Amino acid sequence: MFVLILGAPGSGKGTQGKILAERLAVPKITTGDLLRAAMKEGTPLGLEAKKFYDDGKLVPDSIILGMIKEQLDRPEAKNGAILDGFPRTAAQAELVDKTLGQRGQRLNHILLLDVTEDELVRRMSARAQVEGRADDAPEAIATRLQVYQRDTAPLIAHYAQRGIVHRVPGTGTVDQIAGDIKRIIGR
Repeated sequence: MFVLILGAPGSGKGTQGKILAERLAVPKITTGDLLRAAMKEGTPLGLEAKKFYDDGKLVPDSIILGMIKEQLDRPEAKNGAILDGFPRTAAQAELVDKTLGQRGQRLNHILLLDVTEDELVRRMSARAQVEGRADDAPEAIATRLQVYQRDTAPLIAHYAQRGIVHRVPGTGTVDQIAGDIKRIIGR
């Protein structure tokens, strides 16, 4: 089963993706984690990505696309994966559809975590104090939310035509949200 978790930065995609991946016994493919690891290791890709990341801007497709395809080609993703942070544009969605389609697979569910902007800002500000992430600085938060609205939110319409988009309230306890997701997916 292939599931895409959509939502603004700070909506809980990482937390819920991890819970869902463990429950379904499939890998969680997170562009943010892949990029942070590359930046921490100081790889050429990581250094290039860091320039965009620290400003709260989306890392260009040219840097991301190969990383995702590589992850989908791994044996543990043969029967499914949780995608978190990708695709985030219509062009990327077409790439995912094409990549999965070549294997006779497709995205089964799109989960949209709905959280108010005030709550998103509160969450990311709190996370910045704990984790010290540069992309959670106030200026970067504003940029990330604007970029999300402009580029990622339209994906909802792209996938809604297939009838696989499910809105999930992104507030409440972690367990309540995970329970809502379990009811939607059926396992």
